[in-house]
Amino acid sequence: MKRPLLLLCLALSYSFAMAQSPEDAVKAGVNKLFVAMRTGDSALLLSCFTPTAVLQTITKQNSVRTESVSAFAGSISKIPAGAADERITFSHIHIDGPLASVWTPYRFYFKGQFSHCGVNSFQLVRDGDTWKIQFLIDTRRKDDCVPEESVTSPQ
Repeated sequence: MKRPLLLLCLALSYSFAMAQSPEDAVKAGVNKLFVAMRTGDSALLLSCFTPTAVLQTITKQNSVRTESVSAFAGSISKIPAGAADERITFSHIHIDGPLASVWTPYRFYFKGQFSHCGVNSFQLVRDGDTWKIQFLIDTRRKDDCVPEESVTSPQ
């Protein structure tokens, strides 16, 4: 009795995965990053990026700061699970074959307290059936933020 139920569950899971839209697949690639951040899972975080990925932040002085993916993963691994909660809104998704561009306004909370907001700009590339981040640049500020009710924590 257990085996037919297991087979049914696997078949339903497979059909659900195959029914996923291209936009949903790209969103899954982005959401995986924020799940990794929220859980403090550096291995999961590293799996979100291509081997040559670039991470950048535009500072208050409008200069660009670059950080390695491994340094970012290391910093995430040092904070307690649940401490880093970046809540995003998918504003724009553009896909052309193996390339996707994603714009996500966000609000960032650390240990439950609002820290800052801004926008993430992602460039992703398709790797088989998954999307991986090749380039991520963000802005950071404390005011003029997207309303709290319009952002969600990725599942």
